Amino acid sequence: MTVTPSRAEGEDAVVRAGGRGGSGPGAGGRRGSGLEAGGTGRGVSSAPEGSPGERAAGEGHGTEARTGSPVAVPGARVAPTDVAPPTGVAPPTRGFLAKATLVTAVLSIAGALLGLGRDQALAHLFGAGTETDAFLVAWTVPEVAATLLIEDGMAFVLVPAFSLAVARRARGTGADPVRALVASTLPRLALAFVAVAALLMAGAPYLVAALAPGLPDPGLAVDCTRLTATCVLSFGLAGYCSAALRAHRRFLAPAAIYVAYNTGIITAMFVLGDRWGVRSAAVGVAVGGCLMVAAQAPSFARQLFGRRRSAPETEATADAAAAQGPSPHDGPEATKAPQATEVADSPAPSMKHSVELALIAPVLMFALCRQSQVLIERFLASTLPSGAISHLNYAQKVAQIPMTLSLMLCTVTFPVLAQALAEGDTERARTRVERDVAVASCMVLLGAAAVFACAPQIIQLLFQRGAFTAQDTAATATVMRVYSVGLLGHTLVGALVRTYFSAGRPTWYPLAAMAAGIVATSWIGAGTVDAWGVRGIAAANAIGITVTAALLLSGMGERRSVPIRTRRVVHELSKPVRAAVCAAVAGAFCASRVDSPELALAAGGLTVTVVYVLLLRVLGVKAVAPAFRTALRSVTRRLPHVRFR
Repeated sequence: MTVTPSRAEGEDAVVRAGGRGGSGPGAGGRRGSGLEAGGTGRGVSSAPEGSPGERAAGEGHGTEARTGSPVAVPGARVAPTDVAPPTGVAPPTRGFLAKATLVTAVLSIAGALLGLGRDQALAHLFGAGTETDAFLVAWTVPEVAATLLIEDGMAFVLVPAFSLAVARRARGTGADPVRALVASTLPRLALAFVAVAALLMAGAPYLVAALAPGLPDPGLAVDCTRLTATCVLSFGLAGYCSAALRAHRRFLAPAAIYVAYNTGIITAMFVLGDRWGVRSAAVGVAVGGCLMVAAQAPSFARQLFGRRRSAPETEATADAAAAQGPSPHDGPEATKAPQATEVADSPAPSMKHSVELALIAPVLMFALCRQSQVLIERFLASTLPSGAISHLNYAQKVAQIPMTLSLMLCTVTFPVLAQALAEGDTERARTRVERDVAVASCMVLLGAAAVFACAPQIIQLLFQRGAFTAQDTAATATVMRVYSVGLLGHTLVGALVRTYFSAGRPTWYPLAAMAAGIVATSWIGAGTVDAWGVRGIAAANAIGITVTAALLLSGMGERRSVPIRTRRVVHELSKPVRAAVCAAVAGAFCASRVDSPELALAAGGLTVTVVYVLLLRVLGVKAVAPAFRTALRSVTRRLPHVRFR
């Protein structure tokens, strides 16, 4: 018997041949010991190509597997077939997903806290005036680059592509498809990143004039823009590494990139601030981008060039795994064996088609269209009194923290969703999407209620010192309360758009939905900016993103995305929305009755949490409790065995 392991699974997944039924724990007898490896605790049957009697692992028995079906490559046109595209990689257990989500969330919280420290340092050193406005115009470049190259754009294309390459690698025959994919895409992308960065540096004066025509000091903004333009290359490489590592189910290094990034910016501001002023923050962006790449490079190199284990070693591992039964703690998903995973071999050059223009174009245009909300805000705010752009920026950065944390689960489950769609397992994909939407919505609505209730206290404690005055606190807090209304829309867009791009086929519907939201943002913002100022701009943002979320939710179906039960999802979403409204009102009332900002924040936050949780229980919302129990059980049972390589 020959056995070939998947590097994506580390020591926790086994690819076995010969029709062995049942399932078992990971290699080496260590069930779920890998934090970054996709510790599924299940074996995946994979017979040699062309051998008769190929079998897929079943629930204690073998089932006939189909052979000879080509692998579906994202973006490539293939002939219709009723055979589900195989992957060769077992789906992860709930325990692993909970553990990976926890690690991602912890590091993301650390990055978010450092981001707050970065904004606090910017407010303390430079206030909310002309200099800060100039830097924030230049800050548009890394914001757009992060959306296109790290968070949304490239991830939607590269994660499915690398997931299929990892599945091919699990077969262990022929050329390494992961290396082939890297060789065919990374050099070209790197050259494109360099060209765009150089173009931005040369055209910085025109870019500043287009983004903020009413800026008092455009020369300072131009200098900062040329420094921040370097992040196009560094963010591009960082996003590429993140997509590859997540497809390999390695989440530690990708989750740590914003810790490194914000550390670079904060250090640069304090070291160079006295000499270079706000330009030091732009230098920090350039340094932080390099640190993002450095944080992932060792892990990326191990996945790309790591030594494959020999067949005798893995055969013993497979036998040991088969001798053990499934863990009673792994949940129902762990007891289900995957479908047949025969991956047809094809020449390595075919991987070049996995990132073709037909798939990249709608993804990147959607991400750019989404980020244009910020461009519209700063364009409109540049005509307002000095400090308006800064107030919008500080309010948005704080208000979006709940959204960022709520989407951590979706970040972890994105490769799982892509794998399910590649296998043609629509039911599993639908369950995954509905569960992610429910949990993410409940989490973000709790955060939105807290932000609305305690906005003045939060801004006062975070920023009111140095050059940041009480008037700045009042203006920023008002804007932040308006932003909190649109947090559910932002979260739904982030959670749902992944389903449109996970199937590896071009779709323009998300771009059309985002364009409709941008039109609403532009018209409402232009109509309200004179009367309401920054509050009108923030309201336009909230309404526009909510329009986009509604269109994406209504467009979910077999033809475009995953056919979820839309009415049921909307009905379930209405419950935490009602709970969040009541909790926000109660929390704001309690916070307003306390003079001390610290005590007011504690009273308001506690009131929001208690009221929200009680109302969720009364209304019968059951999405959060199972996820919490799974995460807690996973951490307490498996944390001592975590590997950090």
